[in-house]
Amino acid sequence: MPKSAIVAGATGLVGSRLVAVLLADPDYDTVHALVRRPLGIAHAKLREHPVDYGRLTEMALPVADDVFCCLGTTIRVAGSEEAFREVDYVYPLAVARAAQLQGAKQFLFVSAMGADARSSVFYSRVKGELEAAIAALGYRAAIAFRPSLLAGDRREHRLGERVALTVLQPLRWLVPRKYRPVADEAVARAMVAFAKRGLAGFHVVPSDAIQAFAPG
Repeated sequence: MPKSAIVAGATGLVGSRLVAVLLADPDYDTVHALVRRPLGIAHAKLREHPVDYGRLTEMALPVADDVFCCLGTTIRVAGSEEAFREVDYVYPLAVARAAQLQGAKQFLFVSAMGADARSSVFYSRVKGELEAAIAALGYRAAIAFRPSLLAGDRREHRLGERVALTVLQPLRWLVPRKYRPVADEAVARAMVAFAKRGLAGFHVVPSDAIQAFAPG
């Protein structure tokens, strides 16, 4: 039977790519995109839902089988550690809880390489805390994807990432596979592929495993 999906962060780098992958996948007949601005595309399977993540408890999410969460920012873009934590911890956890109330069975989300709730690095610690919080919710399956540096055409300007990609991309074959920049499409394809594996419990997909889904 065809399934339905929710994509949180549908206008971001990975989220927008994920929407395209799901729309092209015959195993999904409905794709609910949670958006803060229109996607600007028309498709028979697509349903757009304007959302204010800070007021998510005031709305009911659509019913769906699988939830894909691609919310994320950087401390620099967010402006403070507190604002970063809101986007990368509070919002994803709120989506997970709200979707579970509507009967969702799987929650697949973008985390980060080095995620560790005990880390002394704030960024990595927040990512690890989110993984622990999601794992504790009791989804039939919860899967965290830990990509290294993401490569793709971002709408927002992230100078640090752009400089790192400029240096690393020409040398990618000299860099160990787990540390190589990973394409946004590879992450999107990996998330959809793992959603179909019938896994149970909490799982982590490292960056080198995600690399296997790179196009071409």
